[in-house]
Amino acid sequence: MGKGILIVDDAAFMRMIIRDILTKNGYEVIGEAKDGKEAVALYKELHPALVLMDITMPEMDGIVSLRIIRSFDPEANVVMCSALGQQSMVIDSIQAGAKDYIVKPFQADRVIEAVSKIIG
Repeated sequence: MGKGILIVDDAAFMRMIIRDILTKNGYEVIGEAKDGKEAVALYKELHPALVLMDITMPEMDGIVSLRIIRSFDPEANVVMCSALGQQSMVIDSIQAGAKDYIVKPFQADRVIEAVSKIIG
């Protein structure tokens, strides 16, 4: 297992918010991806300790990329990010192996709680 966190979200603004929350709390962001396809490639290259992944993205959504990542790394730590009202997608992502989920708009303490529970 590597160290550092990979942030995956199609919105640059959301990636910036998450990166800000993480770095202010002492976590290292080692990469960012704008869609699931990029996330899979970066995961293979960077071997992050944790991935914070948006569910709804163009190209390849978060649930598909979660399944691909877990197919070659069953120990992958992935926390899904969803907007309110995406309950069925959250359930799908947990069944696909996500360790937790956080809801947008992000509450800094909830993001840190999810991350620290998984990687300390």
